[in-house]
Amino acid sequence: MNEYYDLLGVSRDASQDDIKKAFRRLARDTHPDANPDDPEAEAKFRKIAEAYEVLSDPQRRAAYDRGDTFVGQDLFSTFGGLDDILRQFFGGAGGFGGFGNVRTGPARGADVAVRVRLTLAEAAAGLSKEIEFRAADQCSVCAGSGAEPGHSPVTCSTCGGRGQVQARRDTFLGSMMTVAPCTACRGAGTIIENPCSECRGAGLVEGARSVTVEIPPGVDDGTRLRLTGRGGAGNPGAPAGDLYVEVRVTADERFERLGDDLKHVAYIGIAEATLGTSLTIPLIDGGDEELDVPAGTQPGTVFRIGNGGMPRLRRRGRGDLFVEMVVNVPEKLSAEEEDALRKFAEVRGEHPADRKRRRRRRGR
Repeated sequence: MNEYYDLLGVSRDASQDDIKKAFRRLARDTHPDANPDDPEAEAKFRKIAEAYEVLSDPQRRAAYDRGDTFVGQDLFSTFGGLDDILRQFFGGAGGFGGFGNVRTGPARGADVAVRVRLTLAEAAAGLSKEIEFRAADQCSVCAGSGAEPGHSPVTCSTCGGRGQVQARRDTFLGSMMTVAPCTACRGAGTIIENPCSECRGAGLVEGARSVTVEIPPGVDDGTRLRLTGRGGAGNPGAPAGDLYVEVRVTADERFERLGDDLKHVAYIGIAEATLGTSLTIPLIDGGDEELDVPAGTQPGTVFRIGNGGMPRLRRRGRGDLFVEMVVNVPEKLSAEEEDALRKFAEVRGEHPADRKRRRRRRGR
């Protein structure tokens, strides 16, 4: 029973002003002109318009609250069609103001995406890197106009240079005025009657480009850097596109990255874990640091080296380096090693398998 109220996102006792505000907001979000890639946009918009048409009329709202239902032909009569409803809210020939606008004039350049690979150490340090890619640039023969030298583009007679045309279409929502790019000039507002022989009227040619990218310290795998205006060239008078640089960071056998932190696995022997030792731990920035491993260190123990991780991207400070201890248990022992270990076990009161049983197990 509250379907229309739910569609507009208002309560059952909402005022007329609340209903109007809700419809204005939803109309902008759901209108088909604002969602050209959504095949269901028109159906969604129709439901919201139906809800407003009923709830904005006191008599229909009272009937709806009593349980009456409405069908399509009952609606959009009070205002002379849906087009008039939209005109009341947004103004303009099509009733929808800003949403009928179509981009016209010189076309903006295309965005370009490139990929750059870094080592983990390079990602930690940051660097300047020259990147080569292919992108559109202005044709040197016609200076980007698209017309053969000595000729100029002429104003489109279909749209009068506006680059867009208006057309009225009839739908089940009513008669609506739509704005679309001019098909004759493809929205440019001009037509090239004598195309440039080099670029064939496009005004652009593809070629090799290079740019130096400043990669900040701390970038992670998948980071995208945007360089405004460094992509493909646009037509004369239009801005260039953007260049997007995707960073791929290769794995480092010494470290596992955990956000801003790094993890390093250190291998020690049984005696070293039992009696303690000192280890040389590599650092991502180069060099190393001495780590004291105390006696009695258990397998899986993790030590922290403060500020030994990755720089925090565009922030102060850096993460930590965590060192995990893995205790190596030898799979084979010399006779001398086995004798020494058995003496140790005897002192400890431990009961390892005897020699014959151990050898049988090893033979399996």
